[in-house]
Amino acid sequence: MKEESNKARLQFLLTMMIFGTLGIFVRYVELPSTVIAEARGLIGTVFLLLVVRLSHSSLSKEAIRRNLKVLFFSGAAIGVNWILLFESYRYTTVSTATLSYYMAPVFVILASPLVVKEKLTVLKSLCVAAAFAGMILISGVLTEPGEGVTTYGILLGLGAAAFYAAVMLLNQFLKDISAYDMTIMQLGMASLVLLPYTLLMEPISSLTFSMTTTIFLLIVGIVHTGVTYTLYFGSMHYLKAQTAAIFSYMDPIVAIILSAFWLHEPMGTAQIIGAVLILASTLLSSLKGN
Repeated sequence: MKEESNKARLQFLLTMMIFGTLGIFVRYVELPSTVIAEARGLIGTVFLLLVVRLSHSSLSKEAIRRNLKVLFFSGAAIGVNWILLFESYRYTTVSTATLSYYMAPVFVILASPLVVKEKLTVLKSLCVAAAFAGMILISGVLTEPGEGVTTYGILLGLGAAAFYAAVMLLNQFLKDISAYDMTIMQLGMASLVLLPYTLLMEPISSLTFSMTTTIFLLIVGIVHTGVTYTLYFGSMHYLKAQTAAIFSYMDPIVAIILSAFWLHEPMGTAQIIGAVLILASTLLSSLKGN
C-alpha cells in the first residue's frame, strides 16, 4: 500500500504540473472562455472513448451503474466549476480569481472530518496555512492596489472553489471503478452541464476557428483534459483528501514559473517567497506522510 501511495503522489504532482501549463495553451485559443470549456469537456470525452475502443477495452456498465449517482454529481460539479471559474476571470483580476479558487483545499480540509472522517492533524493545518499564505503572496493582493477587483468576481471564484472541493470529496465515495470509466463519465456529465450555458451565451454563428486555435484547442482537450483527468482521478483513490488538497498548489506554482520564463512576466520578491512557502509545505506534508 505504501508503494501505491508513493506512486499516487508522483502521479498527482505530474498532473498538477500539466494543469499548470493550461493557461499558456489557452492564451493561443482565440475563443470565448465558455466555448473553450465546453470544447475541453467534449474533446476529452471523445478522446478517452477512442482510447478505450482502440485498446479493445470496454466501459464497465456495472461499475458505472453502481457509482452513477456519485458520477453524476461529481461530473456536474466539474461543469459548474468550469463555468464559475471562467466567469470569475471575466469579472475580477486573474490573481484575485486564482486566490479565490484556491480556497478549495481549505474547504476540503474543513469538510473532510465530517464527510470522509479524516483526522485534521496539526501538521496538515500548518502546511495548509503556509500554502495559503504563499498563495496570498503569489496572487499579489498584498502588493497590488487591487484595481479591477470586484466582489461578484470573488464570489464566482469562491463558488468555483466550492465545486472543485466537492469533486475531490465526492471521488472518495467511488467504489471499484476504473480511471477511464470514471473520467469518461464525469467529463461527459460536465459537457452536458456546460452545453446549455454555452449555447445561450455564445451563438455558434459568431465563432471562427483558425488553424492555430484548432490545434491548441485539441491540445487542451486531449492533453490537459483527457490525459490529465485520467491521472488525476486515478491517483485520488490512493491519496487522502487533505494530502491531495495540499498537492494541488503545484498547479499555480507551475503556471507562475512558466509565466515568468515563457511569457517573460517578472516574478517579484513576494511571488518568490510565496512559491517557496507552497513548495516547502507540500514537501513537508509528503515526507511526513511517508
